[in-house]
Amino acid sequence: MPLTAAVISGIQKLVLYETRARYFLVGSNNAQTKHRVLKIDRTEPRDLVIIDDKHVYSQQEVRELLGRLDLGNRTKMGQKGSSGLSRAVSAYGIVGFVRFLEGYYVVLITKRRKMADIGGHSIYKIEDTTMIYIPNDSVRVTHPDEARYVRIFQNVDLSSNFYFSYSYDLSHSLQYNLTILQMPCEPPEPEDLNASRQDSFDIFEEEGLPTQVVYGLRNEPYAKYVWNARLLEKVKDIVHPDWLLYIIHGFCGQSKLLIYGRPVYVTLIARRSSRFAGTRFLKRGANCEGDVANEVETEQIVHDSSVTSFAAGSFSSCVQVRGSVPLHWSQDISTMMPKPPIRLDQADPYSHVAALHFDQMLQRFGSPIIILNLVKKREKRRHEKILSDELYPTITNLNQFLPPEHGIEYIAWDMARYTKSKLCNVLDRLSMIAENVVKRTGFFVNRPDFYCHTLRPDERWGDLGGKVTPNGRLQTGVLRTNCVDCLDRTNTAQFMVGKCALAYQLYALGLIDRPKLQFDTDCVRLFEELYEDHGDTLSLQYGGSQLVHRVKTYRKIAPWTQHSKDIMQTLSRYYSNAFSDADRQDAINLFLQVYQPSESKPHLWELPTDFYLHHSNTMSLPHNRQSYTHWWSPEVLLFLPLPSDEGASEKNMKKVSVKRVNRFDESIDIYSRFFRPYELTSFDDTFSISMTNSTRDFMPKSIGLDPSPFTVRKPDESAKSVLGNKSNKEETVLQRKTAASAPPPPSEEQISSSSEDDSEEDREDDGTASQRSTPIKLADQSENVRPHEDQPQHLPPARETYGLNLLVCPPDDDIFIYHRFAHLGQNQHKVERHRDAKKSDYIINLVPVSSFSSDSVYEVSSPEVNAQSREVFQSHVETGCGRVRTLCQEDVLMYREYIKNRYM
Repeated sequence: MPLTAAVISGIQKLVLYETRARYFLVGSNNAQTKHRVLKIDRTEPRDLVIIDDKHVYSQQEVRELLGRLDLGNRTKMGQKGSSGLSRAVSAYGIVGFVRFLEGYYVVLITKRRKMADIGGHSIYKIEDTTMIYIPNDSVRVTHPDEARYVRIFQNVDLSSNFYFSYSYDLSHSLQYNLTILQMPCEPPEPEDLNASRQDSFDIFEEEGLPTQVVYGLRNEPYAKYVWNARLLEKVKDIVHPDWLLYIIHGFCGQSKLLIYGRPVYVTLIARRSSRFAGTRFLKRGANCEGDVANEVETEQIVHDSSVTSFAAGSFSSCVQVRGSVPLHWSQDISTMMPKPPIRLDQADPYSHVAALHFDQMLQRFGSPIIILNLVKKREKRRHEKILSDELYPTITNLNQFLPPEHGIEYIAWDMARYTKSKLCNVLDRLSMIAENVVKRTGFFVNRPDFYCHTLRPDERWGDLGGKVTPNGRLQTGVLRTNCVDCLDRTNTAQFMVGKCALAYQLYALGLIDRPKLQFDTDCVRLFEELYEDHGDTLSLQYGGSQLVHRVKTYRKIAPWTQHSKDIMQTLSRYYSNAFSDADRQDAINLFLQVYQPSESKPHLWELPTDFYLHHSNTMSLPHNRQSYTHWWSPEVLLFLPLPSDEGASEKNMKKVSVKRVNRFDESIDIYSRFFRPYELTSFDDTFSISMTNSTRDFMPKSIGLDPSPFTVRKPDESAKSVLGNKSNKEETVLQRKTAASAPPPPSEEQISSSSEDDSEEDREDDGTASQRSTPIKLADQSENVRPHEDQPQHLPPARETYGLNLLVCPPDDDIFIYHRFAHLGQNQHKVERHRDAKKSDYIINLVPVSSFSSDSVYEVSSPEVNAQSREVFQSHVETGCGRVRTLCQEDVLMYREYIKNRYM
């Protein structure tokens, strides 16, 4: 089977040139060695006329082309207003083309920022965009309402949490993207082969030179999570696929976990659905097509960044979903109440809407689908309980037709009631649910189990769910969490499930000895900060404010200042829902082209409701009504428990385009794309240096502490607690006193997810752990001496520097332990008989577990050097002596690629 690789977009930098009659959009790859030209007509007042030049230009050819265009568009000398070809703007991609009541606009990405790196594939966040009107002023047909539509469209802030990638499909999960690369693919048609050879032709091409063929794959994005699909629909079938750049909306964050210097990247990607999208009280429940409000797919990816590529690296991912209760329900905000009453708008006795929703989930995730319902069960006034009473019969009705082994699992738990109880521990209960969920669904790993799992087996590893393959593990099924808003309670529950999955992922990659993580470790603090940023971002998008209740709130260790912040967030959410949500909803409807302006229709601001925009089926009778008993798609049961979207079916293979290329072709060369060996770069400017680091940002700066990110620390030991908001030196000394008087960290059995017994000082110090700043060194001062500016500086004592007093001789027990260690090393773990019976009791019989023939702390067996390595070394020596050997074909290919990237 030939090698496969994802295709890298050949257009990553754009320059827009303008004349009076046309726009010329020149796109190039990252190395600016290949260029494409897009011609946009400016003489059409309402239509979009685009011509894609199929020819691939070199840098010299595109300069000559622009020179001819500049010369041809200049008027006669001496006339006023003489102009040729002028440069309008530089960009990094096309968001799309949009039209309101006049002509078309083009939306370009002008600023970007790198947010994450997955296997050498960079993920960027849109920082700024520009919107350019295409028709010329001489043919422009003005409309009085055009400016208002432009303002509404621009209310969608594209610089806020929109992401894209040139080589990685963000609309699909990592499991899908890597599964596609392992599918058997059909070779392209002969005409595609000829075009590929013509595109890759260069002066070093020789007849009969063997090259390794690689199939470059490009798959269609998942339309549900693409936010500019409608904006690109007009040009999708006209232009080359490299011009199409799909963006997602949600969250993307990445942090580096250093395990004794070994870099492990923890990435969190949230994809917000573009269907039935909107704001909190204006979008509730589901529409008639099975799409629910506030639907977000969250994926956590863990990979060892010491190896970059997907083929050789170790990658793992786990997916969760949140979304509104899939019923026809809403809340009336006209009453101006903080919690408007919930009402069921439409009876659905056959669970038709819920069936459409869960059919989509079975196709994308497989089985089992586990529902975690966190809404209230007991209330004085019946409010949230309405949804629970309606959802449970719906699930029961759908399960009676599914095979029992693939049924939908339903877990109902009143999280708000447990939080108010002093006898119940919320996070302990959530951790039990998370453990059961991860064991049922499993997670994705792209490589088989390590040998260390055989040496140190864990009983929970054998009970793990999912599907085991020769290449690793696949996640089957997904957890779907919901409360009423799917914000605060949902984010905490998802964090606990993600924390449990993170432990299994680190264990699967051979980084920890058992799949369990404790609170108050650097690893969990880093992961908690990622999830809080994730929750704040999603809450701002849907609810208009940040999270009100956080993980620290449910752990009951939040400082007293957090209560005032919660009140302010509640007021901010209420204000946003009451006064600004309607304008935001209009902007989303216009951006997603759910509403398309027309002179024959009423304006967007004149519509009394947008119900009919999101429920299109209500305006017509469906011709093919779905069965009430066989409510799933026909291909779903053929692949369960695996998702049908990842199966090797004819339907799925039509979504993948195959391109046959040379293995050195830059369209699949992720090594050159990531490392850029032909450019001068600085380490300080690299993304891996600037990202959040567990050692720099979370590990304490004191000497003598365990540097492991899995060690439980006190709240005042983290790097961020030392960096809290200190206004003077007295507070700094007080911080040192508090740290000195704090009790030692508890043992692992004593650690609990609830910290109700913590002191008030610990709670306040832990509240400052979310502040981010640069580490500083605190001055050492005595408790009885007040700090003064003119106080002389003294050297710190040896105990603070080295962790022990060097002037005092070690105790006899420590000396004896050292002699035992030296004895073990000298005798290579061999036990000798001693006459002294007392000392022989302390001799430990260690069994070597490594594969080295000589197992010792002083020596190992010498490595074997193969014949190929010896030939390389011998060739190096002969070259240094002046005897250069004849270049082989591999050297010729490498040199040819170097010349092509450097000079052509």
